[in-house]
Amino acid sequence: MAVIRPFSAIRPCREKAEKIAALPYDVYNREEAKETVKRNTESFLRIDRAETQFDDSVDTYAPEVYEKAHELLWGMVRDGSFVKEEKNCYYIYELTMDERAQTGIAACASIDDYEQGVIKKHENTRAEKEQDRINHVDICNAQTGPIFLAYRANAVINEVVDAVKKEEALYDFVSEDGIRHRVWVISQEGQIRAVENAFASIGEIYIADGHHRAASAVKVGQKRRKEHPGYTGEEEFNYFLSVLFPDEELMIMDYNRVVRDLNGMTAETFLQRIAQLFSVGAPQSQPVKPQKKGEFSMYLAGKWYLCTIPKNEIPDHPVQGLDVSVLQERVLSPVLGIQDPKTDNRIDFVGGIRGLEELKRRCETDCEVAFAMYPTSIQELFAVADAGLLMPPKSTWFEPKLRSGIFIHALD
Repeated sequence: MAVIRPFSAIRPCREKAEKIAALPYDVYNREEAKETVKRNTESFLRIDRAETQFDDSVDTYAPEVYEKAHELLWGMVRDGSFVKEEKNCYYIYELTMDERAQTGIAACASIDDYEQGVIKKHENTRAEKEQDRINHVDICNAQTGPIFLAYRANAVINEVVDAVKKEEALYDFVSEDGIRHRVWVISQEGQIRAVENAFASIGEIYIADGHHRAASAVKVGQKRRKEHPGYTGEEEFNYFLSVLFPDEELMIMDYNRVVRDLNGMTAETFLQRIAQLFSVGAPQSQPVKPQKKGEFSMYLAGKWYLCTIPKNEIPDHPVQGLDVSVLQERVLSPVLGIQDPKTDNRIDFVGGIRGLEELKRRCETDCEVAFAMYPTSIQELFAVADAGLLMPPKSTWFEPKLRSGIFIHALD
């Protein structure tokens, strides 16, 4: 059963929360991060991406970068920009985008649950990407970016959340991208016990987003255990910062594909090949959005086409039956010659948050064909993870993104 425990958060003072809260470190390249920090000198991005404090001659992963992150973080604690909660609490974190809200619980999850498969993953991680966050967490002595976890909705947790949300919010602000962020504290002992016991009755927790952050936090915990051979399991380094959302509130957006060339074919020949594989609708001048599983739309030579995968040709398998898998196995690999989408530079991926117009724009600049997918469902994600399998690259795009800097979990 899952161990999801309350913690004493380091969090922004109320008047600075809006300025400090920042998008995750990995949505920016170095230049974008520098520009963001230049516009807002209090953004938490200057801690998550401390290379912004140096000129470009300093490597992003240089030791002094992580030391600067430590200096900035604990300096803000000393000057009162951050405060530390006096007791262990849970926190409610609500994000509202386009009038649609999703509400999670900020808490700490167990590294043992991760290692024993109670917390399930659906992606592999890369060692070089892990190492950056390992260094950041270890040297800062804190976890600064929460892992996005999901669970099957629980009535007891929902009841506590609904009751606490009737109280005044601790934070309530709208970020630059139009997302409203609200936070409440669950501090009553009875409510804390109810939430903790409810999570203890849940057998599976799922990583929705943040696989590298999770793996890095776990490895820092393992390192600290070796450094503290008499550890009890209660130390903070045995747990990692998370926000957990019920499945019924999550929205997964489409994750679309654009390809730079047609593998030597003309647009007419390629369209004929697609028509041999799928049911292809009449060409449309306006964007066509797939409406259900088994559909995808294609932008080719200035026209949109709705394509339907025959139901009897969708494999009854958690991974092979995903629409992104069918596209890969039937089109991208055999027709366009893209054998490994993780390494082939002929393919690129476009998050659904950018809209279908971005696919058209790419085809008018550096690509020949675009595929707009129907979003992978949270139930499909759960099924893949429950089977102990991995999703194809770029199968899910979660919005809105959790902000870093609202909750910080110190490791001692």
